[in-house]
Amino acid sequence: MDAQSQNLRVLHVYRTYFPDPPGGLQEAVRQICLASSNFGIESRIFTLSPNPNPQEINAPEGIIIRRRSWAAPASCDMGGIKSITKFHELTTWADVIHYHFPWPFADILHLLAGSNKPSVMTYHSDIVRQRYLGYIYGPLMRRMMRSMSAVVATSPAYAKTSPVLTSIVPQNRLRTIPLGIVDYRKDASSNSSSQESLSRLQLNNAPFLLSLGVLRYYKGLHSLIEAANSIHGTIVIAGSGPEDAHLKDLAENMGVSNVIFAGQVSNEEKIALLNQCRALVLPSHLRSEAFGMVLVEAAMFCKPMVCCEVGSGTSYVNADGITGFVVAPESPTEFADACNRLINNEALATRMGAAARDRYERLFSGDALGKAYADLYRDVCSKV
Repeated sequence: MDAQSQNLRVLHVYRTYFPDPPGGLQEAVRQICLASSNFGIESRIFTLSPNPNPQEINAPEGIIIRRRSWAAPASCDMGGIKSITKFHELTTWADVIHYHFPWPFADILHLLAGSNKPSVMTYHSDIVRQRYLGYIYGPLMRRMMRSMSAVVATSPAYAKTSPVLTSIVPQNRLRTIPLGIVDYRKDASSNSSSQESLSRLQLNNAPFLLSLGVLRYYKGLHSLIEAANSIHGTIVIAGSGPEDAHLKDLAENMGVSNVIFAGQVSNEEKIALLNQCRALVLPSHLRSEAFGMVLVEAAMFCKPMVCCEVGSGTSYVNADGITGFVVAPESPTEFADACNRLINNEALATRMGAAARDRYERLFSGDALGKAYADLYRDVCSKV
């Protein structure tokens, strides 16, 4: 059986994974595993955890293998000898090793394993905040990237604008595969149960905007709160994170009354919010927001979007003037104007939401994601 038709075993490698606190990158890994399983790919995920009990978890996307994270300087989880030996064991199982950048400890694992298996890397984000780490880590990173059979950028914009991708990765090994999500709208609750799940938020059936995700420094939520008094509707901020207290203080100090901090929401509540919101807003102002998986979720639910132009994948998912609006970062006036166009014009929001769903099906669906990665895995195996 040739490489183009045989089933393949792929080992995914990233510093953290479910059931530890969720994030967009963990979800991206999960979706690649789920989507590629329909194209003959068997996945395992190797990760670290501060409490790896149990050490193995059987999940729909594959077996999750965990070892202890002993320290996490600058969000770089570091493992011990047991993680190194387990990783080496797993490389003998895999046909392809799939690294997810950034995680410097993965470079050490790769170097110590000395495996000659085909390896690919999905480059999710530049190192933005911890730039000092980049200077120390640079030589190892360059060696790692040049050893890859292929490096994947998650959007054309990132492939063109990332200084790492443009200067280190040979262009014949650089691919672009957008992230995607397997359609889970079938799990959506009925209208009555959806309304019941949101009763605690007291939304009163009025149009509202939804911000969804972990409350981190690069999410630009300070700009959303600064814009709130000029926005003609309610804003629901669903999620928790390190910026939570700061954002609540900012809203109180500015006398903002139309922002609801929903906190961490259940999956049922998330689905209900996506079903009922007028639009999804993502005011991220830094390139750490490299793609914006929540934008894909909004598009899947036929919702228009408002985001900022930061030179990353966000303005690739959200096509300005077609699926929503893309405005300058940290510009509360522009952001409010874009939001109001959607709040005040239901027909416009519906039309843009339909265009977003069409774009999802063509570029960001589970089938598109799974086929693209399965083809990549088979391609690098055929060249061994």
